[in-house]
Amino acid sequence: MSDLKVTVEEIKELMDKMAKTGLGGLEISDGDFKLSLTAKEENVVYSAATPVEVKTVNTSIETAVKQDVATTEKVSGNEVKAPLVGTYYSAPSPEKPAFVKVGDKVKKGDTLFIIESMKLMNEVQSEFDGEVVDICVENGSPVEFDQTIMIIR
Repeated sequence: MSDLKVTVEEIKELMDKMAKTGLGGLEISDGDFKLSLTAKEENVVYSAATPVEVKTVNTSIETAVKQDVATTEKVSGNEVKAPLVGTYYSAPSPEKPAFVKVGDKVKKGDTLFIIESMKLMNEVQSEFDGEVVDICVENGSPVEFDQTIMIIR
């Protein structure tokens, strides 16, 4: 009989370490106890069309980045940034109109948009008086902390 005792948590920990290090397999045996772990490998298939698709994707990404930079350079003013990570919503519900749209005048304290985070709806108010000159994200898009959401001039 074996004196080796292995818990389920220890096995899970071994599996995590295998995944992180790229170890393909592990086998432990001690008397009657045998444990064999094998990592599942992803099969990567390459074809002649793949480089063309990758180039197309990279071109569209480069174009989007250039357009974003151009937009940022053209529009100046006070940036309203995301105070937390979440999902941007321009309106209180899908049936209601947006809080603000480009060209709207806003006053300090007006609600500009909502960021949903962990099932909580967080209203974001304007810290500036002015006119909304650009909305930098699409409704329903994920946003990062400190990401520019809109510009008020």
